[in-house]
Amino acid sequence: MESEHQEKDLVVDVGSAEVRLALLENHRLIELNRESSQGHSFSVGDVYLGKVKKILPALNAAFVDIGDTKEAFVHYLDLGLHFDAFDKFVKESNPNRDMAELYSGIKIGEPLSKEGRIEDYLKPGQLIIGQIVKEPISTKGSRLTAEISLAGRNIVLLPFAEKVSVSQKIASKEEKKRLETLVGNILPKNYGAIIRTAAEGSSAAVLVAELRSLIEKWEGAWKTISKNKGKGLLFTEYSKTTTVLRDLLNDSFTNVYVNDPKIYVETRKYISLISPEQEKIVKLYEGKEPIFDHFEVTRQIKSSFGKVVPMKQGAYLVIETTEALNVIDVNSGIRAKTNDQEENTFEVNKLAAEEIARQLRLRDMGGIVIVDFIDMDSVEHRNELFKYMTELMASDRAKHNVLPLTKFGLMQITRQRIRPVTEINTTEKCPLCHGTGKIASTVVIDEQIERKLADLVESTGLRQYTLKVSPIMGAYLTRGWNSFVSKWKRKYKCKLKVVEMTEHSILQYEFYDVNGKVLD
Repeated sequence: MESEHQEKDLVVDVGSAEVRLALLENHRLIELNRESSQGHSFSVGDVYLGKVKKILPALNAAFVDIGDTKEAFVHYLDLGLHFDAFDKFVKESNPNRDMAELYSGIKIGEPLSKEGRIEDYLKPGQLIIGQIVKEPISTKGSRLTAEISLAGRNIVLLPFAEKVSVSQKIASKEEKKRLETLVGNILPKNYGAIIRTAAEGSSAAVLVAELRSLIEKWEGAWKTISKNKGKGLLFTEYSKTTTVLRDLLNDSFTNVYVNDPKIYVETRKYISLISPEQEKIVKLYEGKEPIFDHFEVTRQIKSSFGKVVPMKQGAYLVIETTEALNVIDVNSGIRAKTNDQEENTFEVNKLAAEEIARQLRLRDMGGIVIVDFIDMDSVEHRNELFKYMTELMASDRAKHNVLPLTKFGLMQITRQRIRPVTEINTTEKCPLCHGTGKIASTVVIDEQIERKLADLVESTGLRQYTLKVSPIMGAYLTRGWNSFVSKWKRKYKCKLKVVEMTEHSILQYEFYDVNGKVLD
């Protein structure tokens, strides 16, 4: 394990409704991804067979129905260089054809010209294969490309392409040549590839295995293309877990914790395919308390997604998100370590910059972000702050651009928004007053709970219960040798286990039976 200063953990919480992934750096929450496990939501990288609905000659684009409520959008320039080959493949495929023969027999012709018109290639009703490059956001549908790519960790596979290109970031000429020759020799006809930076130094066996799995994935969609004359999902990117791993898995990962045996096996298998020596960093979490509570993620989510974000020494940020802009205001709070006002302000602004860089990734804020830093008189300080912000943003995977501070102390940041901004509402409607602002007296809360218990014992006849409450209430009900809970156990002749839930509000409580089913 490397030195203390950078510990990176991925915590995967698999629930019944969604999978949540928290990326922690030195135990601080940096990114939060959520993926619904019910049904499929239209995500970046998914590939669909879609039906052209409407041509828009003025925009040189078309609307395509991929089964979403809002139609997807494809521009002529996103048809890709070899759209003709894809088009021929879709048009000529049918259940009786040998699809492999059809695929390898298609001639990759001249690339499409930059000046072409969409109406020469698409007609309403036509089926096309499209891949989502931008998810539906507010009123807009997905953005598609017809140039399909299947991304692995070391290789991006390109159907109907001819060339193998190598990442510019691989410096050594010999290594570039080796990879290019190796991949060029194992690629079947009508496939191209991009060799990613991560492939540097990879063995032939790892690359062959990855290529084979990508080709299988693409060919697995042929059956759907041949028989499906309507729209439908052909294949998705891997699950969020593996996608996040693929993009983030570099040597600096320390641990990946997963609380679900199935996903644990899937993740290990995936890592063994792309980076065998790191397979052991995946660990199955089998603790009693929820995984997000154990790693203190729940607490960080609650404190990080509010409108006011506290920082050290009383300083805080106020974050407002609107459709067009995100505005972040920096406030110094009440700290004065030195009498040097300017130095003080510069320190607070630097602190704020760190938190802002984290917040942008955490909430996946996109579009234009305006930051109102505290005014600084010194030009050097303003330039320093700009440089510092640029460095802090360097590890952000979204495309972004940071501009120097204006004379009013405003900094503009643009950040590519691929998916809607994550808004977790951290203010909860009070479960007791239901928004009215009036609650029953806390003095009688134990009577309420006891009444509920009495009802349950009588109506269900069960003799074993779990009571989930907030930590404060838990302490109140169980304190002392003759606590409320021990009285109730004797009085109703039942077993009663109290479980404290950090996310419960103070007076919230629920009863569960032995199988964990909530009793209403």
